[in-house]
This record gives sequence, C-alpha cells and structure tokens, in this order.
Amino acid sequence: MTDQDAHRVTRLLQELDEGQPGAADRLAPLVYEELHVLAVHAMRREHEGHTLQPTALLHEAFFRLVGQQDAAWQNRSHFYGIAASAMRRILVDHARRRRAVKRDGGIRVTLEDHAAVSEAGSEQALDVIALDDALRRLGELDPRQAHVVELRFFAGLEVEETARVLGISPATVKRDWTFARAFLRRELDAVPPDV
Repeated sequence: MTDQDAHRVTRLLQELDEGQPGAADRLAPLVYEELHVLAVHAMRREHEGHTLQPTALLHEAFFRLVGQQDAAWQNRSHFYGIAASAMRRILVDHARRRRAVKRDGGIRVTLEDHAAVSEAGSEQALDVIALDDALRRLGELDPRQAHVVELRFFAGLEVEETARVLGISPATVKRDWTFARAFLRRELDAVPPDV
C-alpha cells in the first residue's frame, strides 16, 4: 500500500466514523488485500476442513468493523489492530459454537510464530477457547500485553508493525511478547487436556 493509499484509508475511516454515506463502499477495495492477508494468517492455525474460510472471515470482520458505532478510528494501523481482534472473536465464537454442537473438547491450534515456540523448541498444541480464556485473563492484568499477543499471534504482525500500531517501541513489544507468552504457557499448562 502506498503512502497515498494509507492516507486515503485514514481519511475514509474518519468519514466512516462521521457516518458519511458510501464511506464503507469506498474503503472496502482499499483494505481488502491487507485484511485478506490477516484472515489467511489467522486461518493458518485452524484445523484442516474448517468450515470458515479466509474470505468469509474477512467479510464477517469487515462488516463488524464498519458497523461499529462510535469506533473513533485513529488511523489505518488502529483499524487493522481492531480487525485482528475482530477476527479472533469470530474464530473463538465459531469454536464455541462447534464445541457446543459436537462436544468434542474444542478445536486445537498451535501457539506458534517466529517466537511463540516453547523453550524446548516444540510447538505447543492448545485449545483456541482455552487460549481465548487465558488471553482474557492476561488482558485483565496487562491490557497492552494482551493486545501485543492479538497483533502478533492472530494478525501475524512483526515486532516493528506491532510497535507502530500500539505506538510503543519495538523493545517494549519484545518484552511484552516474552512476558505474555510465559503467562499464556503457564495458564494453558494448567488446563486439563480434555477441557
């Protein structure tokens, strides 16, 4: 995305926030590709044969985002940060519905990315619902760390991108990421495997 496109997205987000007619229609083609990348990244952690596809995830997240009242979009980075959070909520809601229907103990995903691999070097399989519960507990203790996890794990943002979205230094992102991963591992290790 060019700088001109980025500024245009920010302007359209402001128009959307002001309730100007057609703002969402003008915004959609500008953010579609980047939202699709976020959706593909989020879906990579889901099991094969998942009934929700990246395009459907993108569309549902976009409609939730543009339908928000009083969103007060700050800029395009803020928008993508909220988009990552919306995609997380959609996937967790989907997993909860599936668990309720199948009573299968939840959907397993891998807490991975460049840095989310356990100290032993193996990937830790976990339940997306248990992860959401642990992330909610982390958010009560340290909201910024929880947001770092959302952006890094669910949106797939790199350290520098996460720092830009949150308006903090890359060193702070790295520190938050390290502490947040340790907290989540501890919380998830305490969850019985068949919950």
